Amino acid sequence: MLIASPNSPLGYPIHGVQVLPLSTIHLPGLQIIANLSTYKVTLEASLGTIDFLFKISGNTECQVNGKKEKKLSFSTSNIAVLNSILRSITYTSIVYSIDSLDIVKFTLGEHVAQIPVLIRQPPMPRLHDPGPERKIRDLVTITTKTFLRYDKLRTLIKSIRKFYPDIKVIVADDNDEFEKIDDPNVEQYIMPFAKGWFAGRNLAVSQVTTKYYLWVDDDFFFTSETKIEKMVDVLEATDLDLVGGNVAGNHFCFTLIFEEGGEDGDCLHWRKGGFHTIPGFPNCILGSGVVNFFLAHTDQSLAVGYDPKLNRMAHTEFFIDGLGRLRVASCTHVIIGHQKKEKPKHKDLNLIKYNSFRYDTQVRFKLGLHYFKNRLSCFTRN
Repeated sequence: MLIASPNSPLGYPIHGVQVLPLSTIHLPGLQIIANLSTYKVTLEASLGTIDFLFKISGNTECQVNGKKEKKLSFSTSNIAVLNSILRSITYTSIVYSIDSLDIVKFTLGEHVAQIPVLIRQPPMPRLHDPGPERKIRDLVTITTKTFLRYDKLRTLIKSIRKFYPDIKVIVADDNDEFEKIDDPNVEQYIMPFAKGWFAGRNLAVSQVTTKYYLWVDDDFFFTSETKIEKMVDVLEATDLDLVGGNVAGNHFCFTLIFEEGGEDGDCLHWRKGGFHTIPGFPNCILGSGVVNFFLAHTDQSLAVGYDPKLNRMAHTEFFIDGLGRLRVASCTHVIIGHQKKEKPKHKDLNLIKYNSFRYDTQVRFKLGLHYFKNRLSCFTRN
């Protein structure tokens, strides 16, 4: 709460006044410091009504109009009575809105002050039970999407079990020929064939019941340097929503610079690197987007979502949709391995089939979606 000092004759709150929808609050900090023969004061709202609690005695010369209405005015020659009234002013919200701003005009002669009143319904908290022993399995679920690479997926799961034997793994699977993953802590969700990359991400994350989820590609593998606990430490100690790691030495981080445009749309500029390091975590840098290995708050991530229209190649698009909504950082001290792409000794039909989908890049479609959905007139990369 910030109360403005009377640089003009008017003292009034300039920040921090908040009211629940259809509720009443005291409007603090109102006062007048001036030496006039008569004080004519007006308070006018748009989304609420103005009232006061001070009882005016019968012998006090004070004219009042508009009590409990949008516009309240009073006139008096008694500065003490005037400030007593101002100290008891109330504001009542009369429009139900979960997030609106009313500007109350406070007027004395030629002096006009504008008081911001936030009408807001606070969202309900969503708490997550970390469990009595606060084990990593109670805080984190590992998620992945697989397509025509069961051999890679099995290698990934085997490596996870080496370091996290009982953590839950959720697999979104849009293969045409289904192979069951035999593991009591793996949930395998079957999708229509080739349903797509972001549709699979949506499905996997939608089934997470823990506070965080760890996203990994199906051709990664865990090593002794894949310490999920270190990523949890970063999120628990900061206000970040998502923290990325290092994939086989690739500490990938980028920034998105928004440039407000005119009627034709805005501009978005993609740049390599981040903004600055995070206090207390010298291995972590703030940015706009990270590599495909990250730990994220489940609820905040679901609120942004993965656009299922992007079914082949997509990554940056999630972070564009989350710009201004997700706080993102990238850290170098948590590393996951990347399975090598070995050349097949014979004609691998699965690999040929995979590549026919993987490299159908949708570039033209993705750009069109960017420009329309995100209201862009230009998008640059370097």
